[in-house]
Amino acid sequence: MTDQNTDAPIHGREYSEALARGIRILTLFGAENRTMSLADIAARLGLPRATARRALLTLVDLGYAAEEGRHFRLTPRVMELASAYLGASPATAILQPVCEMLAARHEQTFSVAVLEGVDAVMVAYARPRRFYADSVGIGLRLPAYCSAVGRVLLAGLPPQEATALLARVKPESITPHTETDHDAIARHVEETRARGFALVEEEVELGFRSMAVPVRRLGGRVAFALNIGMSALRSPVDEMRERYLPVLQEQSGTLQHQLI
Repeated sequence: MTDQNTDAPIHGREYSEALARGIRILTLFGAENRTMSLADIAARLGLPRATARRALLTLVDLGYAAEEGRHFRLTPRVMELASAYLGASPATAILQPVCEMLAARHEQTFSVAVLEGVDAVMVAYARPRRFYADSVGIGLRLPAYCSAVGRVLLAGLPPQEATALLARVKPESITPHTETDHDAIARHVEETRARGFALVEEEVELGFRSMAVPVRRLGGRVAFALNIGMSALRSPVDEMRERYLPVLQEQSGTLQHQLI
């Protein structure tokens, strides 16, 4: 199976296939693919092994990947790419401290995401200090169709645009609770648009519940989703909604006046 898309746009003469290939390789790695063999990478990208190897060894030479026997892994230097974005985005300088403040005050995990293609990507993230285990935070990608942040961001699009984006999605069952029916997902997005928040129960991760609200820029456009996540066993759904939805909504209103 490859990641090739027959509906991919035709690129112009200035398009660099070599650069695109290197970026695509970087995005293959993640929590479920911490190390990958040359054969795995070539197969996923639909490339000859020699072509994939040249790209991989270039990344190794630049310090973004490391070769360990027959496998490759990313190095911490990849974080420089994320740091460049975070440093260049004035919004992240506002959003990260807000997540840290909320996490410290409420002893829960808070995050902010943006929509990128069919995924929601975390650009700010904070956990309570009682959590010491490492976890993926900033840079985490979640499918928009089944995550609270994703449904909020989809609901923030014009309806026709959201419909067109969802038509590109091939929903998969991440957990036994993941909604994969296109019509049902569309209804969830419409409900989110109508009520102003999304609440998702164990669709992305078993035992985990999340709730998100839109964060608008000063002009009114939905630019981010502010999220709280917690164990589904910590409190009933109604208690989570009554206790934390006002917190999210209040902070969202405050942020709107700070985001141009």
